[in-house]
Amino acid sequence: MKIFVLITLCFFFFFGLSLYRVSSEIPDRELGHASLPPRGWNSYDSFCWTISEEEFLQSAEIISQRLRPHGYEYVVVDYLWYRRKVKGAYVDSLGFDVIDEWGRMIPDPGRWPSSIGGKGFTEVAKKVHGMGLKFGIHVMRGISTQAFNANTPILDSLKGGVYEESGRQWRAKDIGLKEKACAWMPHGFMSVNTKLGAGRAFLRSLYKQYAEWGVDFVKHDCVFGDDLDIDEITFVSEVLKELDRPILYSLSPGTSVTPAMAKEISALVNMYRITGDDWDTWGDVVAHFNVSRDFSTANMIGTKGLQGKSWPDLDMLPLGWLTDQGLNEGPHRTCKLSLDEQRTQMTLWAMAKSPLMFGGDFPYITGIKGTNKKSKVISPNLSEVGTSDTHVLGLTTCKDSKANGWSIEALDQDLEQICWKEKLGNRFEEPFCFYKRKTLLTADEETIYNQRYQGQLHLLAGEGMEFCLNASPKRKLTSKESKRGSLSPCKRDANQMWDLNTSGALVNSYSGLCAIANSVEAKVDSGGIRSWIATGRRGELYVAFFNLNTEKTVISTNISSLAKALPGKNLNRASCKCREVWSGKDYGVIKQSISTTVETHGCALFVLNC
Repeated sequence: MKIFVLITLCFFFFFGLSLYRVSSEIPDRELGHASLPPRGWNSYDSFCWTISEEEFLQSAEIISQRLRPHGYEYVVVDYLWYRRKVKGAYVDSLGFDVIDEWGRMIPDPGRWPSSIGGKGFTEVAKKVHGMGLKFGIHVMRGISTQAFNANTPILDSLKGGVYEESGRQWRAKDIGLKEKACAWMPHGFMSVNTKLGAGRAFLRSLYKQYAEWGVDFVKHDCVFGDDLDIDEITFVSEVLKELDRPILYSLSPGTSVTPAMAKEISALVNMYRITGDDWDTWGDVVAHFNVSRDFSTANMIGTKGLQGKSWPDLDMLPLGWLTDQGLNEGPHRTCKLSLDEQRTQMTLWAMAKSPLMFGGDFPYITGIKGTNKKSKVISPNLSEVGTSDTHVLGLTTCKDSKANGWSIEALDQDLEQICWKEKLGNRFEEPFCFYKRKTLLTADEETIYNQRYQGQLHLLAGEGMEFCLNASPKRKLTSKESKRGSLSPCKRDANQMWDLNTSGALVNSYSGLCAIANSVEAKVDSGGIRSWIATGRRGELYVAFFNLNTEKTVISTNISSLAKALPGKNLNRASCKCREVWSGKDYGVIKQSISTTVETHGCALFVLNC
């Protein structure tokens, strides 16, 4: 197959190239937080939640020796570092966590022996800093279910002692919002009420403790995307600005994130996930092309963030020696991506200027190098196939005007639907509808829930069905596919409770996000060609060809096309020296065009000096 790519001036993207060279002109600390997309290592892809202190420090030592010279500076302990590794403990188990007298998570001493005696991560952070690296931890939303059940007192970290207000001492059950449990870890954590002084005091006590431990990076989970908790993100951002110790603020994960949603939080953080978890499958790699394009066209790359800049995050790089999602064991297998697919992923992350957080363990580590160069990338002509009219239900910020597309359709005096209608061309598609009914409440629960959920609705997939629309991150619903697998049995769950407001927005009680039905291609085809161009800091050009086809493809572009895509850069008469990064091939001087055969699922990355 031969494809000739004409790169035209469609959009300008602000990307950065992150391959093979080191940028050390200005230290990051002098430019504020995350002046460049952060780089480092995270334990999740290789150890899941079971990593020990010894394993973590061994990994940090390798990062220090092998990758720190290339700009990788963070080493991050991912989730459940406070969970005891004993029989019965797993990702969503309850009762196996180690908490202090104030209901705060502290490291499991069985896996983190240096934490004994109330030291927390202090000793680990000192050792990491001694390696010339920065130390990070993963934290969850709000308060743990274990602390809530124990009804631990709330620490007033400003005054010392138990938090007191309105003549009483406050405890965990006063601030925990049990109906807002984390959707993917419902037995683990729940939101806290940030409108209460005690709720804010609890969150402040957490982050002050992290700073005292020597933490440099916090990965905050279950507060963004489908789990959006804008109140907690906002308050945590305020607390981090008050601390004496600078802490980089990251959000994870990013299921259903849109640029409109991200604009609400980007200035409050330094990096934020715009995808769900990325694993070592070709489908996961392909899924990142469109989201990268969308955030670039929205000018969201490297915008103002918390005491520095803010970067959309495509997730960790699952390369090297890995485990499987949710397992209670460390690395046991190699990455399933082919070498060409791994190069494609690395090049895509670099051109999208995503943070580079390596996720694998190190028996097979090679020279992963990186730098970030200030650059422009323009949108290419894309070859994509397979279209048919359908809708996909998604979530967006309720400030998005597109969310106001729902209305009530009366079927008879006793039965109503809530439907989405969208005009496509000169015709209306078949409405995307759910059956309306009131929230299920028992007499005993009426008093407790009526005030909070008055007017809230369950939305049924069909008349008489007992499966309700669920806004959890696991939701994936299209109008031309079976809805059963995307719904769940109706229950009193904030994820299932919706309010149709007067503007026509369908608001979810759990996240405060609004439902939206997007017209999309029903058939997603992995075939096609993607081509991006970037200008480097020293005036060099970077041209990336991505072959998403299932066969080798010859891809070409004219120098004149590059010139049209870069106004003000006169390339029409120029002779350009050209080399390809991954193969190292020197193409010498070129005047007319670049052409190469790109392997299946592979890429080519050219550096041009004109």
